[in-house]
Amino acid sequence: MFSELVAKNRSYRGFNEDRRISDKEIFEILDSARIVGSAANLQPLKYYISNDRTEVEEILKLTKWAGALPELHLPKFGTHPAAFVIILQDTDIQPNTQAVLIDVGIAAQTLLLSATEKGLGGLMIRNFGLQPLTDFLNLPENLIPVMVIALGEPAEKIKLVDIPEDGNINYYRDESGTHFVPKRKLEDIVIEKNH
Repeated sequence: MFSELVAKNRSYRGFNEDRRISDKEIFEILDSARIVGSAANLQPLKYYISNDRTEVEEILKLTKWAGALPELHLPKFGTHPAAFVIILQDTDIQPNTQAVLIDVGIAAQTLLLSATEKGLGGLMIRNFGLQPLTDFLNLPENLIPVMVIALGEPAEKIKLVDIPEDGNINYYRDESGTHFVPKRKLEDIVIEKNH
C-alpha cells in the first residue's frame, strides 16, 4: 500500500553497515526518479552515485547530520550509510537554482520511496560543504551539488507522534535510541472552506 510505503519512508540517520547496495539497485532507484515530472520538462538534474565504502566515508565527512541533536554526532560509528546519491543541477540546462529545487524535491522523494520499497532507507541532506564536495567529486563547472542523499538499510526505530501542546516540532530520541518525529494532525493542516 502506498500509505504504508510513505509511513516507512523516514529520515534515517543510522544504517546496517553489513548491507551493501549494488550498482543495479541504485540504477533501479534512479530510474524511478528519472521519469517523474520536471518543470517545463527541462530535466536539469544529473546524479553522482557512490557505493564504494572508502568514497562513501569521504563524502560523509563533508556532510552534517541531525542539526537538532548535535550532541549525538550522527551517524554513529558503525552505522554509516552504504551509498550516497548526489543530486546535481546542470546549469547548462537550467541556470536558475530556485527553479531547480522543485525538481530536486520531486526526484528526491521518489528516489527515497523507491529505496523504501527495496527495504532500504535514506536521508535528504542539504547541509554539506558545497565547494569541498564539488572539488572532491571533481565536477565540471556546469554541475552543482544541490542535495546529498544517504542510503542504506535502516538500523534504527522511528516513531511519528503528535506535536505536543507547547507546539515543539523538534525531533528527539529516548534513552533506547528510538527517534521520535512530531507531526501536525490532519485537522490542523486542512483549511476549511468559508460558508
